[in-house]
Order: sequence, then structure tokens, then C-alpha cells
Amino acid sequence: MEVLGIDVGGSGIKGAPVSTEDGRLIDERLRIETPGSAKPDDVADVVAAIVDHFGWKGPVGCGFPAAIRRGVALTAANISKRWLGLDGEQLFTAATGCPFHLLNDADAAGVAEMRLGAGRDRGGLVLVITLGTGIGTSLFIDDHLVPNTELGHIELDGREAESWAAESIRGKKDLSWKKWARRVNRYLEEMQALFWPELVIVGGGVSKKHEKFFPHLTVDVEVVPAQLRNEAGIIGAALAAAERTD
Repeated sequence: MEVLGIDVGGSGIKGAPVSTEDGRLIDERLRIETPGSAKPDDVADVVAAIVDHFGWKGPVGCGFPAAIRRGVALTAANISKRWLGLDGEQLFTAATGCPFHLLNDADAAGVAEMRLGAGRDRGGLVLVITLGTGIGTSLFIDDHLVPNTELGHIELDGREAESWAAESIRGKKDLSWKKWARRVNRYLEEMQALFWPELVIVGGGVSKKHEKFFPHLTVDVEVVPAQLRNEAGIIGAALAAAERTD
């Protein structure tokens, strides 16, 4: 099956047709900058432009930077507050004429890793963490997604976890890999204490440099780097839409 996958981010909106059999991008992905306002109609225009670029007529999966319930945005951390309570699936379907399936962007990346990446064929409880501007999370129990976990926002030693341990903080504070790894390790210890995962998959762009900080992690859980990296959001969104269609 082929599904168009779209990943809506704070700085860019990316999309490409995906083979849901193996996660292969069928065409070169297209990236368009996210409108500065990130208002619903402006984002819908960009999404429609991506759909038109590929001449797409079928189902579309879309990872979106918000908690999503039945297509409705429940949060709006890095997008316009006008998204709150808005049915994004209906908006994008009306703008493109294609059936849309929306899910949280971190959940989309997690779906890709669980189906075709580092979490493939792994049962039990698996936590996927993306380290970037913030901390995104997706949680799976026996390969079933628990949506909208947003565990990067938990309180950690009196502060929001992602404001202290996100990869962006390493750059802002000019932390060494070792010092930053201690913060990541503290966060993982908290996840261990709360959920006792059997596997933690670390994604985000920094996963390409995992050899610089993984050796400094001491948490008592298996930690592995994500495999699909920057394409995970597109692939996972397409896979989630295909599962819904089936």
C-alpha cells in the first residue's frame, strides 16, 4: 500500500509518498517552511501544496505537533493557539480532498521505529524518546501505542524535564557531551522509576552522534539509537494512516 506521509514541524513541513510494506520513500521528499504564524488556514495551504506537488489522491497520514484526539488538537505549544479544539483532520481533508489521519508527531516517529526500526519485533513496554528542541516521547505496550504521553513535560527535580535535558540545552549551555549525558541519564532514571521499560529508543538528530553520549549513560535499561531518524515522522504517519485504513 502507498500512503502520503506528512510531518508538520515548527520550522518545516515535510512530505513524501511511502510504501507501507517497507517504509521506503517512493519519491524525493518535499519540504516547505512552516508559516511564521502557524495558523490553521496557513498550515492547511502548505499541506495542500505538498499534496498537489505529488498529485496525491489517496489517504494521507500526518504527524502534528500537538496532542491529538480523534483528529482534534488539544494542545498548541509551538503553533498558533487557534488550533486548540480544532479538528485538523476535517480542515486538511477539506483543503485537499484526501482523507487525513492525524496523530502526535512524536507518536508518528515512534510508530515508524516500532514497525520498521529499532523497536521492530520487540514486545513489552518500549519508550521512544526524541531529543531535540524539546523532548518528545511515545510509549508502546506490546506494540500498541499509548497516544499523547508528552513525558518531556514532567517535573524533574523541580523543573520541566525538557527545559533542562533537551539537546537544545546542550548547545545553549555549551555543555560537554559527558555533562549533558548526566542530565539525559537523570531523565531516563525518572522514566525507569515510573514505567520500567524493557527498551528505550533515543531519536532526534542527536541520535546520529549517540556514540558521544551513550557511553556516559548508566541507567539500568537497554538504550539504543533510533534507526529511521529524520524520515521517521513521515514514515510513521503513513504507517498509522494505513493501519487506520485497514
